[in-house]
Amino acid sequence: MEKNDKAGSDIISRITEKYAKMSKSHKVIAAYITDYYEQAVFMTAAKLGETVGVSESTVVRFASGIGYDGYPEFQAALEDWVKDKLNSVQKIGVKYGRSTQSEILTSVLKADMEKIQDTIDHLDGTSFEMAVDIILEAETVYVVGIRSCGPLADFLQFYLNMVRGNVVLLKTTSVSEIFEQMIRVNERDAVVGISFPRYSMRTLKAMEFANDRNAKVIAITDSVHSPMNLYSSCNLLARSDMVSIVDSLVAPLSLINALVVALCLKRSAEVKRNLEELERTWNNYQVYLNDEINFIDEEPMLNYPLVKE
Repeated sequence: MEKNDKAGSDIISRITEKYAKMSKSHKVIAAYITDYYEQAVFMTAAKLGETVGVSESTVVRFASGIGYDGYPEFQAALEDWVKDKLNSVQKIGVKYGRSTQSEILTSVLKADMEKIQDTIDHLDGTSFEMAVDIILEAETVYVVGIRSCGPLADFLQFYLNMVRGNVVLLKTTSVSEIFEQMIRVNERDAVVGISFPRYSMRTLKAMEFANDRNAKVIAITDSVHSPMNLYSSCNLLARSDMVSIVDSLVAPLSLINALVVALCLKRSAEVKRNLEELERTWNNYQVYLNDEINFIDEEPMLNYPLVKE
């Protein structure tokens, strides 16, 4: 067995790569380590087992199963991974330490432009069209994105609700809560899982559950090697890299934006009706006191004239 992680094969990558073939007890350990690595790194095998409800020997076998010569080597690898994560702030100094603020701005924006171009070059048009059809035809659409992917999930759910009804955003801090919210998922539904490195085990388990229920599963992730592809019907890939301690999610957001636009064009009449109804509701209940720009008409206009007091 290997004693050192190969490039691109750190401990979390090993866990996600082998997750699909793990036993149920090993999946429980994998989920805890991925989501609570800050606590797991300090635990003995016995303590980790007690925490997740398995035996110490099961934890040791888990460590061996992902390629380590016992639990001490596994724990050392986890410690190295956590240290590397916490040292991200130091990496900012190495990369940008002598740069001016404007140079940092230019550098980051150019890097994001490159990620969008790479996404354009490698996007699978067939998968994109399939995702549009799946979302439109599903009875209920569930959207899940954890941690830094939360805003992406919020954005997608908000605009999907303009296009069609029955859109559920899975908001959760635990795997059990995800299952509680997805208990009625069936073959007529669709689940959109959004996850980028560092991949979310909670998102992966939600997609696995949906797949087991024969729902259509769409993965929005970064590469063909992402574990999110294990349970998906189609994969939408967008380039995403770490910029210092910040996840660059510009390309994924652009991909989601394109998905929303495609959906709107397929259901343009329904979207217009929904927006008009929403506008009437705002006006009737004076939600924004009519201080709004109306984009439903062909040309934007101010609904309410500004009056000097």
